[in-house]
Amino acid sequence: MFTVHFESLFRVQEEGKKRGEMEKGKGLVDLCIEAATACSESVDIWRRQRRTLERLPFQLADDLFRRLHSRRLLSPSILEIFQFCVNEVDLRGESCVDAEWMVYLSAFRYLHSLNIADCKNVNNFSLWHLSGHSSLKELDLSRCSKITDAGIKHLLSIATLEKLCVSETGLTADGVLSLSSFVNLRVLDLGGIPVTDTALSSLQVLTQLEHLDLWGSEISNVGAATFEKFPMLRILNIAWTKVTRMPILSIACLNMSNCTIHSIVDGDNTATATLSKLIITGATFIDADQVFSILQLSCLKFLDISCSNIGSFNFLVNLRNLEHLNLRYSQITDGLMEQVASAGEKLRYLNLSNTKITSHALSVLVGCVPNLENISLSHTLVDDTSLAYISMTSSLQLVDLSHTRIRGFVDSGRENSDKMLSLSALQNLTNLRSLNLEDTKVMDEALQPLSLLTELVCLYLKSDFLTEISLHAIASLQKLKFLGFRGAVLTDYGLLSYRPPPLLCVFDLRGCWLLSANAVSSFCKKYQQVQVRHAHVNNPFEDEIVSYGSSASFITTKVPLSRPRTVKSSNTSFVDERMKYSTEELLQLENSTGLSFMLKDLDLLPEILRK
Repeated sequence: MFTVHFESLFRVQEEGKKRGEMEKGKGLVDLCIEAATACSESVDIWRRQRRTLERLPFQLADDLFRRLHSRRLLSPSILEIFQFCVNEVDLRGESCVDAEWMVYLSAFRYLHSLNIADCKNVNNFSLWHLSGHSSLKELDLSRCSKITDAGIKHLLSIATLEKLCVSETGLTADGVLSLSSFVNLRVLDLGGIPVTDTALSSLQVLTQLEHLDLWGSEISNVGAATFEKFPMLRILNIAWTKVTRMPILSIACLNMSNCTIHSIVDGDNTATATLSKLIITGATFIDADQVFSILQLSCLKFLDISCSNIGSFNFLVNLRNLEHLNLRYSQITDGLMEQVASAGEKLRYLNLSNTKITSHALSVLVGCVPNLENISLSHTLVDDTSLAYISMTSSLQLVDLSHTRIRGFVDSGRENSDKMLSLSALQNLTNLRSLNLEDTKVMDEALQPLSLLTELVCLYLKSDFLTEISLHAIASLQKLKFLGFRGAVLTDYGLLSYRPPPLLCVFDLRGCWLLSANAVSSFCKKYQQVQVRHAHVNNPFEDEIVSYGSSASFITTKVPLSRPRTVKSSNTSFVDERMKYSTEELLQLENSTGLSFMLKDLDLLPEILRK
């Protein structure tokens, strides 16, 4: 019989960690948890050991619970096993969670945190089972649309609650009035709820409140005066509201995205000296210079003014401690980059995507951003000349050049001389971990220098100009964990002869239309540790993986409700790449026995690829 003494193993591993053992590879407990959650049959064996499971340490029980959840092995009957040993439950987005599940979850005696956000089948009756829970401190019901004012009343008897998230539920202004009973609340998320000035005023009894989220509410400048009644308030989100002026507040983080801003502080400007994070995405300023001139932003480290109408950036000169600057979709130009450079001494993150800057803007930054780690230039006019300037910032770890004019070549300036490979300049970036070249004009021969970027963890390529020559040229990058090779002309032979790096976790082949289902299936079976993304692979969890340095990682602010007004959506259409070739040519590609993997041997390519 398969028996696992989890508690003893946990103690052994903890002692091993103290002695410095088990630093490499997986610990003994990790291996046991993997075995115990391998399949439903494994679970059926050990679930009978109820007495042993009830004595599991919280940390170990939480790990086991999360592993069962990730492998879709949880059920109401399994939940009963954990009622004495689990204190954190995260089931967000699970449509199976309903009133029956809540019966078992409410019996978790030491439950500290419960996240059932986006669980569409959780309704008012489901919450009735949580009434009077004695240990619950954190509850997330965000986007559970079936929850209304009646459901919130079932929670009023939970005296221990310190964090409550009910954004985008069916709660009304009348239901908000009842929240004043939660006197121990430190975090309250009412985003997307029609909170009125009167309803907000009723919450001023929550004197312990540190984080208040009111985006998309109906509060005005009158209701904003209530914020002064929260002495512990440090984080405030009033995006998409009618608030135009803020009272004097000593807070650390303020979000006024998509607001019309007349003043961020009325009165003594020393109150803003504590502000370290300011998010004003898509905001409209009546007079931006006047607004920033009265602010004292000596502590400001994070500034997001993307999609706003700010046309002057002179205020950046005074932001000497700035570490994060987002100018995406802003009015920044080459001529205004001097102001950005003036705030660059401590800058670590800079987003210039979707702006009108050119390569000249990067020349202005040379020597002014010695600590810069992340830079996004996506959807800008920068070309290959920018790479020489980028290479002078040796601290860079993440570079996004997607949707730019990068070709991989620069002219040497001499007549009849060969073109120089511009990507070779990136060899100077010894700390580079992520590079995005999606939707650029690079071709196979231009990617040769990438093989020398041995520290790369993430590489994103997407182009119909690329073939398996490029794929095999970068095979030497042994530290890659995420590789995107989308839309390329990749044959079955090219895929099956490719040997992925040992650490590769995700291999994105979407848009590689030449690949057959059999070839993709064979690759997946051979390299089971790699998650392959392709039309022939059914992977329901691919959207849950957030890779380091992806294009999405540059989006720093989750803007609610809709897209900012200043962003214009573009009409995109699908292009079937097969239209480029005749039937005979397609058959030639699909039946190709292999391509040359040497960049210089382009003559060995199938004839159709040399067009």
